Amino acid sequence: MDSERIGGVIFRLRRERGLTQRQLAEQLHVTDKAVSKWERGQGCPDVSLLTALSQALGADLTALLSGRLPPEESSGGNMKQAKYYVCPVCGAITMTTGQSGVSCCGRSLEALVPQKAAEADKLTVERVEDEWYITSGHPMTKEHHIAFLAFAAGDRVQFIRQYPEWDLSVRIPARGHGVLLWYCTQHGLFSQLL
Repeated sequence: MDSERIGGVIFRLRRERGLTQRQLAEQLHVTDKAVSKWERGQGCPDVSLLTALSQALGADLTALLSGRLPPEESSGGNMKQAKYYVCPVCGAITMTTGQSGVSCCGRSLEALVPQKAAEADKLTVERVEDEWYITSGHPMTKEHHIAFLAFAAGDRVQFIRQYPEWDLSVRIPARGHGVLLWYCTQHGLFSQLL
């Protein structure tokens, strides 16, 4: 462990949270001198404090221990750049709009990479008045089904959960152009432009 790098991350995150060394120390039940020592790279926090420290600083434990925070890259708030995660154990679905570390059921999850849907895989989309009517003949069995659909436009995402016993038949407001995404439990995340 590189104590100087870890100290730099502690300093940066503490300042971002608007905490003084004393306030952070009080949360961790240590002295402000201990926090100062860490930030100057003259020592590292005790292993028993790491979980509480990462929670107090709002940081991923891995980033804290590596002494590296992910680069601050702005996506400009464009919801079309959202990332989707699905837990392979419980099926929970998570969406993020920036850099993040996501875990569920004790496992770190990787962001799904959408693949452009081939013509045969595309969902059927019809415009009915001011809505998109979306249907599909995709199997909807427990072992093989579409778990969710999402319509991402520049400023919003509409998320629709699907279940195996349902036929896929969804209506969403037609708010201009965007990306329609759906997750097949056997083949992954697909996208098509609307």
